[in-house]
Amino acid sequence: MTPQPEREAAVTAPFPPRHRASTRIWHWVNFACIVILFMSGLNISNAHPWLYWGDAGFLPEDAWFAVMRFPGWATIPDYYSLAAARDWHLTAALPYAVGLLFIWISMLANRHFCRDIATRGREWDRNAIKQDVRNHLRFEFDPADGKYNFFQKLSYGLVYGVMLPLMIFTGMAISPGWEPALGWMIELMGGRQSARSLHFITAWAIFVFFVLHVALVFVSGPIGQMRSMILGNRK
Repeated sequence: MTPQPEREAAVTAPFPPRHRASTRIWHWVNFACIVILFMSGLNISNAHPWLYWGDAGFLPEDAWFAVMRFPGWATIPDYYSLAAARDWHLTAALPYAVGLLFIWISMLANRHFCRDIATRGREWDRNAIKQDVRNHLRFEFDPADGKYNFFQKLSYGLVYGVMLPLMIFTGMAISPGWEPALGWMIELMGGRQSARSLHFITAWAIFVFFVLHVALVFVSGPIGQMRSMILGNRK
């Protein structure tokens, strides 16, 4: 017979969270779209690697930041072509935008966002946050209550609610075809060049999140996490 402590360990051992089919489908479609958007965006950046604030900007001396030139292995296509890069970018932008709308409708309909991602007032307590920081430093990621811990909720909330939508709105703001209809939004962002800078900054913020997300997946058990995100089960 299995000793009692082992039975208790088997019962209390943490499992990766279950994921609904809608979440899993969106996760992988969105992943493919973001990879294409990011790499084609690096190719587009090579065409004019300077960023400005305001409505106007062309001369390098007026830029607030000079972007490095990205090598072919990091871009789509793997050679410099502004036209081809824009085609790739626009091709991936449509499923990216539709997918984001789809996942928000799904999360609100099945209450995944309210139940699992939205933070509660008690989670913003200073001592609770300090404890969560200590847990992360010890690579302990299992939440005391619910599906995700505080920093997971906070990061997912920022990605779902701020970063991913901002990529869509800033992308529309810097597209000449949208400018007549979205003049108010461009002004709200501080000008078309400001929207371009925000688009670039947000893209790299998503990249940083992606790197940290993948690293934490490997730290917390990649096989179980991948199985959960592909099959949706825990075992």
